Amino acid sequence: MSDIRHQTSDETGQAKPLLEVRDIHLSFKGVRAIDGISFEVLPGELFAIIGPNGAGKTSIFNSVNQVYKPQRGEILWKGRSLMGLKPNKTAELGIARTFQNIALFPHMTVIENILTGRHIRMKRGWLAGAFWVGPAKKEEMINRGKVEDIVDFLEIEQWRKYPVGLLPYGVQKRVELGRALAMEPELLLLDEPVAGMNLEETEDMARFVLDIRDELGIALILVEHDMGLVMDIADRVMVVDFGRKIAEGPPAEVQRNPDVIRAYLGEDFQSAELRAAAVEAAESAVETTEPTN
Repeated sequence: MSDIRHQTSDETGQAKPLLEVRDIHLSFKGVRAIDGISFEVLPGELFAIIGPNGAGKTSIFNSVNQVYKPQRGEILWKGRSLMGLKPNKTAELGIARTFQNIALFPHMTVIENILTGRHIRMKRGWLAGAFWVGPAKKEEMINRGKVEDIVDFLEIEQWRKYPVGLLPYGVQKRVELGRALAMEPELLLLDEPVAGMNLEETEDMARFVLDIRDELGIALILVEHDMGLVMDIADRVMVVDFGRKIAEGPPAEVQRNPDVIRAYLGEDFQSAELRAAAVEAAESAVETTEPTN
């Protein structure tokens, strides 16, 4: 898989942040989803974001790839502002993503689904592709070769020609991961990658996540409710609650933080659940519009 590995440092050999999030604020119809959160992600780092339901984790993802536009703050990619860009432009810069709910084409095969992730790397127009001659044919063969590498990497060879809708849930999640890898990202956002999986599927996914970091050199931001998984594989963990950062650091340190324990097990559990419902309702109400104060 060396052909899709990325460099993780600059010419001086010193790692600079790939992503810098600085004091971002995001509100939906008066509901504050993100309240002044800041963090950074280094090249090749596995950075995890955890917190109760409604804490703002997915809203952070949506802000990073500019599905949502924060009202205040700054988001920098390699020192360049992402603010105001379209989501497809953030993908072209090297930020890919998976989703909580599987978003594949069920009647298309595994290979075809993963190939859809190559569209941002294609340079030939649709007309040249339709005739499939010359440079367009060469580009298509290169893309298929990269997809086959990903299929091998994720160990889904036996299902490569199967319609995705016929495959087990855990395999479908791997296909979605493969589609994101096909975009050749330098940063991969994983939104609850093991949600709904059994123990064996969870262990497989954890292994692939670590291989993406260690073998491909791709940085990752992981949002996940499986605390055991997060604490086992993350390099650093940020905990958010009510849209605010309450802790950040190595997993062992975060686990002992009294604010983290209180956020998950304290007396405010019921109010947190009510707030989660309010955030979900507000996001649904404005999903086709820009967030407003």
